[in-house]
Amino acid sequence: MNYSPENATVGFIGTGVMGASMAGHILKAGYPLHVYTRTRTKAEELVRQGAIWQETPAELAAACDVIITMIGYPQDVEAVYLGEQGLIANARQGSCLIDMTTSSPLLAQRIAEACAARGLHALDAPVSGGDVGAREARLSIMIGGEEQTVTAVRPLLELLGSNIVHQGAAGAGQHTKMCNQIAIASNMMGVCEAIAYAQSAGLNPQTVLQAIAGGAAGSWSLANLGPRMLAGDYEPGFYIKHFIKDMGIALDAAREMGLSLPGLSLAESLYRQLAEQGLEDKGTQALIQYYLSSQ
Repeated sequence: MNYSPENATVGFIGTGVMGASMAGHILKAGYPLHVYTRTRTKAEELVRQGAIWQETPAELAAACDVIITMIGYPQDVEAVYLGEQGLIANARQGSCLIDMTTSSPLLAQRIAEACAARGLHALDAPVSGGDVGAREARLSIMIGGEEQTVTAVRPLLELLGSNIVHQGAAGAGQHTKMCNQIAIASNMMGVCEAIAYAQSAGLNPQTVLQAIAGGAAGSWSLANLGPRMLAGDYEPGFYIKHFIKDMGIALDAAREMGLSLPGLSLAESLYRQLAEQGLEDKGTQALIQYYLSSQ
């Protein structure tokens, strides 16, 4: 690399629900920050705070040493990274490209190979923790790529997360995120079913959550999303449409490995029903509506 993490110019693409907070931490730490997002209004607060707006990913790539992406779907990642106007074709030699989108492990491997051919460094580093974890810089970061690259950019990653684990070669970060999403999918059904059961039994769901959150049933979803469900707060910390995308990636990868995941398949079918009802832009905690509507 032609720079040190302490004096790197950083680019950030994707300033949505989580990305805006993540980029903000980098800016507040004193790094020169360049930003791009398809909807410019989502980056205006960062620009007011001192970030530099770039009109295209290619222009951002040419100006930065480290580029972080936090965008929507694998097809978006492919469009931003590959092609004549993509990051890889326009990045400075020696630059590091870090994709923190939850995306395809196979695509992460393709990106890493294309980066290596141009003298660039690539990491797939998806995150978990939702909007709260992004705001509080407590994300879990799962990383695939070369160990020396992880070591070099760790100071930057530590601005975003508190649990940073290098999982292996390119694609390993994305495979790990699939494990994360698989665990969450069935857990979300369990949280919703517990609340629906409590209500049907005539219990106070709030005191039920207090009772079970500290025991063996405790989970991040129970503690953080259970109260939102009870309050009827379905605003997204993580969109249903993006969770459906993630579950689809995991199911495709599982099929390629000959692995059956019935819990994930059921969760994916329930969330698809919610999306068909017009709830795809709500948070994943809106799954409770499926159960409440059947009472």
